[in-house]
Amino acid sequence: MGLDLYAGTLTRYYAHNWKSVVQQWAEENGYSFNRITPEGECAEEELSPAEIQENVEGWRDQILAAVTRPGREPYIPWPEDNERPYYTDKPDWDAFGAMLLVAACCSCGEPIPASVPKNWDFTEHPLIRRMSEDPENIWSLFRDAVCWLPLPDSFLFQAPLPTGNQETISTTAGLRLELERLNELAWQADEDTIRGWRQSEGYPEDVTVSSGGIFSQTAVQEQEMYDTQSLARFSFSVFYQALQFAEENRTPILLDY
Repeated sequence: MGLDLYAGTLTRYYAHNWKSVVQQWAEENGYSFNRITPEGECAEEELSPAEIQENVEGWRDQILAAVTRPGREPYIPWPEDNERPYYTDKPDWDAFGAMLLVAACCSCGEPIPASVPKNWDFTEHPLIRRMSEDPENIWSLFRDAVCWLPLPDSFLFQAPLPTGNQETISTTAGLRLELERLNELAWQADEDTIRGWRQSEGYPEDVTVSSGGIFSQTAVQEQEMYDTQSLARFSFSVFYQALQFAEENRTPILLDY
């Protein structure tokens, strides 16, 4: 089960009118692609895009009304449709965990491990667990947030998504504060450097194609250990660029897995 990052309208996301970077690569290179979720093959969407948009807009308006503080001006709803552009990329879990580990080590004043194992369970790392339970340092990235709404204030709350699943939701303003804090603690990198990490850092490049021409979403990587800082910078670049897109286009950000 891989991890993708999506920034765009929720209508387009729930209408499945978007393609992950792996799917785009497969189609551009003439390979078939089958995306398997934990529940199996994705079922055909019963609702039309117009119906999905209507449901999403109703959910959005209810959420905005619920999070608006008494006496404050209501938040301006972000636009929803099935056509606006989107951004997507694939940090995957190992790199996402490495980014959290760097953030945890820097926040706690501990040395950063040189490497992390392939397919490691970062949620069990003591420093990451400490950060996830620390009442004084509440980061959405450590609190299992799966969605960041395009709002100008930083806060965190529990609510059902349009699908009805109860999840942790935050805001793009909050995510910006967290990414700025991580960059300040760990790298002090400028924007060009951060954007360049998407190409210069990360996983070894390797993919497989079966004899039947089916593209595998899981890359075959010989290494059992990855460079912690390289994975962390790669994931940071992906989140940073998703955040920039979301701020410029007033769209939510979602974790897709």
